[in-house]
Amino acid sequence: MPDSGPPGAGVVDFGGTGRPVVLLHGLMGRATTWWRTARWLTAYGHVVGLDARGHGRAPRRGPATTEEFADDVAALVRRLGEGPAVLIGHSMGGLHAWVTAARSPELVTAVVVEDMAPDQRGRTVRPWRGHFASWPVPFRSLAHVRDFFGDVGDYFVECVEERDDGYHLIADLDDLYAIAGEWGERSYWDHAERVRCPLLVVEAEHTAMPEGQQAELARRVPQGRHVVVRGAGHVVHDDRPETYRGAVEAFLSDVLGR
Repeated sequence: MPDSGPPGAGVVDFGGTGRPVVLLHGLMGRATTWWRTARWLTAYGHVVGLDARGHGRAPRRGPATTEEFADDVAALVRRLGEGPAVLIGHSMGGLHAWVTAARSPELVTAVVVEDMAPDQRGRTVRPWRGHFASWPVPFRSLAHVRDFFGDVGDYFVECVEERDDGYHLIADLDDLYAIAGEWGERSYWDHAERVRCPLLVVEAEHTAMPEGQQAELARRVPQGRHVVVRGAGHVVHDDRPETYRGAVEAFLSDVLGR
């Protein structure tokens, strides 16, 4: 899918008209991981995906703070010039969505957070390093990527790029460690408690997030809602797409008056 051009580099225009619906990917992902979801979301507005700094086709500016990522989201909504946006974020993108709503409430109509918790203090990236080191990089083909990652193979083929010796993760691992490292040092409850627009939290049954926090996130937002998707892993929108769609469409139909 081509970049939308005027809104800036690393922005994917999925089509649709009306209010902006901005899709925010998870750590190591990119906007194009939202392709299937974006297809049905065009019924609710102009759907665009944003590559976070250091991901996808965004400028390679290294790691950033959560607030800087949120400011990038706000800047995109302003550039679109189509009014307040619906922000839909997976994992890291969910965090960026509610922080944007807290910092720039005039730019956000509603938020969907997919499988992300506000307080992961004490967690470190140390286990990740061993896991990533076990990957057979470079992958020999996209089929190799799909086979290695199994159920989330389609997701990961969007996150790699071809180089002379094969396929590599697009995002820089050191940048990813720095981004996730911030989550292990901070709590984001204060941002959540400043969200005043409707917010839906979609939690995976097999989440790796701290127990109970996603339900509490919804409880602390005045117009918050929480659903658990049975049988789903972390990438709920790919793992249980029909259930995810049902939950999000019911939410959007309600809060947008459709």
